[in-house]
Amino acid sequence: MKKILLATVALSTLIAAPAMAADLAVKAPVYKAPPPVYYYSWTGCYVGGFGGGLWVNKDFRLTSVAIAPFGAFVGNGIALGGHDASSGIGGFQVGCNYQFAGGWVIGIQGDWGWSNANGSHVDPFLGVTTLTSNTKNLGSVTGRIGYAWDRFLGYVKGGGAWERDDYSWFFTAIPGIAAVGSETRSGWTVGVGGEYAFLDWLTGFIEYDYYDFGTRNVGLTFAPVTFGFDIHEKKSVVKAGLNFKFGGAPVVAKY
Repeated sequence: MKKILLATVALSTLIAAPAMAADLAVKAPVYKAPPPVYYYSWTGCYVGGFGGGLWVNKDFRLTSVAIAPFGAFVGNGIALGGHDASSGIGGFQVGCNYQFAGGWVIGIQGDWGWSNANGSHVDPFLGVTTLTSNTKNLGSVTGRIGYAWDRFLGYVKGGGAWERDDYSWFFTAIPGIAAVGSETRSGWTVGVGGEYAFLDWLTGFIEYDYYDFGTRNVGLTFAPVTFGFDIHEKKSVVKAGLNFKFGGAPVVAKY
């Protein structure tokens, strides 16, 4: 009888063991992947506005005098000094960015700003005439490259630039009679800046840009006489602004 009882217990144990093992397998802990971390994506296009300050440096050299219809006298040039000018500047910008390989961002941007940077000086050669300038507007088309740390983007930029200037030259004692002229000239620019995304669609930036417009010959006319000046010019701009972003994915997920 005891042998039968022992055999029954042993058989029950063998039958119950797989069921217990199955229960243990079902109750084993399940490991889940960590939740994704979302990073801001700079891919997309934008439009916005800016404001800031403009600083100008100009140097003047008288190179020719032309009297119609008798032609021009051209010499080696007489240095007539230079002056600095400054004003506020405000305008708009449009552009597009593309983010790749993690945090690298490339883009293209165009901007245009209006200013009223007036400057003047009494020439050091004669001491009786005054030269004036007024920078009216300034624009550029640049490429950008930078690196993004989530919502902050640091970048450098460079490209072509254009500007509009008005000039006059008159005897200091009689400013109502003047030789006047204007020009639109091209040059180049480089800059550095930082931009932060406050919202998925709104970013703000601070930027410094240097502009070099080289030396150009500009005619200032008091009919029938035209005075030719070689004018060398460079500019600096500090500006801050906002951009409204559209297009592209607002975020990218990483695990």
